[in-house]
Amino acid sequence: MDGSVHGELERARTTFADLVRLASEEDLRAPSAGTRWTNRQLLFHMVLGFLIIRALRTLVRVFGRLPDGASRRFAAALNTCTPVFDRVNFVGSWAGGQTLSPLQMAHLLDRTVMKLHKRLDSESKTDLARGMHYPTRWDPFFRDYMTVADIYRFSTQHFEFHRRQLTLGPTATDLQ
Repeated sequence: MDGSVHGELERARTTFADLVRLASEEDLRAPSAGTRWTNRQLLFHMVLGFLIIRALRTLVRVFGRLPDGASRRFAAALNTCTPVFDRVNFVGSWAGGQTLSPLQMAHLLDRTVMKLHKRLDSESKTDLARGMHYPTRWDPFFRDYMTVADIYRFSTQHFEFHRRQLTLGPTATDLQ
């Protein structure tokens, strides 16, 4: 795979570290724009977008070897559970944002991105091309059919989208 995904991962990692470093306690407690989370909780949600890549890749490894209809039915079933997913997603990010300090979040993202770099380097072209259907109601960046390569890019798309919802002070906002 070309180095652009590596570059996207690295930009997200360094941007996150800068956001955490520049955000004041007041910034972190402030509500974000367009979500019910504080900036601190939204920062955790942004990290979560990278943490779930492993699970999403595992799903592709299983469903990508089955007939197309299997992942299509699985995605349809997950779409029907969207209200439950939305609640779990909200509460999980709320709890994670309350539990981990911003510095701990940055360290977690550092470790996660490093593992993603290593995993991405070990993926074959066949691995990256394997795909499955996803629940499009769960996230605006889930498409009906996504490959492993698409999954890696999902994390950075998710990050950039939510970065624009942060309402941090002027110094941190300059990064945006």
